[in-house]
Amino acid sequence: MVTPLATNPPPIAPGENRVALRGMDWMAYCKMRSLLNERTCARLTYDRGTLEITMPSEAHEFYARLIERFIIILVVELGMRVKTLGSTTLEREDLDRGAEPDNGYYIQNQPQVAGRSIDLAVDPPPDLVVEVDINHTDIDKNALYAAMGVPEFWRFNGKVWRIYQLRDGQYQECDRSPTFPIVSKDDLYQFLGTCQTDEVAAELNIRTWLRNQIN
Repeated sequence: MVTPLATNPPPIAPGENRVALRGMDWMAYCKMRSLLNERTCARLTYDRGTLEITMPSEAHEFYARLIERFIIILVVELGMRVKTLGSTTLEREDLDRGAEPDNGYYIQNQPQVAGRSIDLAVDPPPDLVVEVDINHTDIDKNALYAAMGVPEFWRFNGKVWRIYQLRDGQYQECDRSPTFPIVSKDDLYQFLGTCQTDEVAAELNIRTWLRNQIN
């Protein structure tokens, strides 16, 4: 049973604008990425010949930034370490895939990559990647990030939070985050619901709750 974001959630604002270009090779993708990243705030996802260009909406950014805050709160309160990638481009030419996720984090592998730039040719992939997709995407992002070896993948569509754990090369959906098993999906829904009216109160509430659980 899917838990709603709130008892009476406000209507979801319009989602992302997307356009998909097909038949592009790796070199064409790299040229397009260099051009667009210099001139726009577009996010690019490339998957074996298909390039999807996304222009994030206000609703998209609202949820992406708040989920990022939720994660950082968890990391801090649980005494963990983190290297935040944001929307840093993750590219694997050998896989013919590239992506600019909403959020990416090294947590378990933070000591291996702290203080330097990431090179996925030699470094492990981020431990956790987050994507907010309110509108339909033509890219199979589960397959994309699974191919890159990302251990944990979160997806949020404005209503439902899905958590995936990589097992035997494929994602399996689970009820709780392997990285943060102390929290449930309801905790994120409550956090996002409170943020609709008061982001500061939402942060104070989740920090207080976490400290009580730890103590």
